Amino acid sequence: MPVYMDVHEVGPDVSAADIAKAHARDVETQDKYGVHYDKYYFNEKARKIFCLCHAPNAEAAVQVHKEAHGLVADQLIQIDPAMADLMMGAGEINSAGAAVLADKRDPGIRTILFTDIVASTAMTRRMGDEAAMEMLAVHDKIVRDALAQLGGREVKHLGDGIMASFTSAANAVKCATRVQKEISQYNGENSDRALKLRVGVAAGEPVEHHDDLFGCTVQLASRLCACAEPDQIIVSNVVAELCEGKLLAFQQLGEVSLKGFDQPVRAHAVTWND
Repeated sequence: MPVYMDVHEVGPDVSAADIAKAHARDVETQDKYGVHYDKYYFNEKARKIFCLCHAPNAEAAVQVHKEAHGLVADQLIQIDPAMADLMMGAGEINSAGAAVLADKRDPGIRTILFTDIVASTAMTRRMGDEAAMEMLAVHDKIVRDALAQLGGREVKHLGDGIMASFTSAANAVKCATRVQKEISQYNGENSDRALKLRVGVAAGEPVEHHDDLFGCTVQLASRLCACAEPDQIIVSNVVAELCEGKLLAFQQLGEVSLKGFDQPVRAHAVTWND
């Protein structure tokens, strides 16, 4: 069954309790239309609500909201189920149906991390397929161990890197830092098989421009990774702002031009090797 994400923009007079009641009415009404509202996210700062549901079509999803409480979404898009899993993360659902993280409502913001092995094609040609696969296995283990330790979710393997999702921007940066440190330690012990890595990190809300779930955020993280130097971690300005007060060190890079982005983007490099 298709998966849909909708977004509601609400005023300051709408409380978390009001939203919980509206979701309860959705649940009471949904069976009539063959819809299942999985859970919702409330971003209190942005005053936005994100609802995730399975429905036979968009009209059915809208009709549930109309009949249940009349609060029709400002935007409704069909999303890839795999991207829905990425957005949903590992959070639990409280008794009201709200996604929660550590007993707090999940704000529905996700941080996307990309790793990329520098010059992987040249490495394969130089070392041969078997040795190159061993190097890739080293990368995969280091990255996956760090994801497991810091609450990251692997989205997909890219052949010479990994794309992952986090519900915490700080944990994404800590993960990237841990990965680079582990790679550096490995290189110190295997100078004849040194592995160089670049990392890019960006954060955003589930629904982006042009009806593309995580479109801009994923693209930005990928482009930041591509423009990073070997051994470097580059993050978007949003990530740096979300990490304020987390005792993580950043170096301002100013505005950088990225392929596919009309305007330069403010970026920061993570200081990890002091």
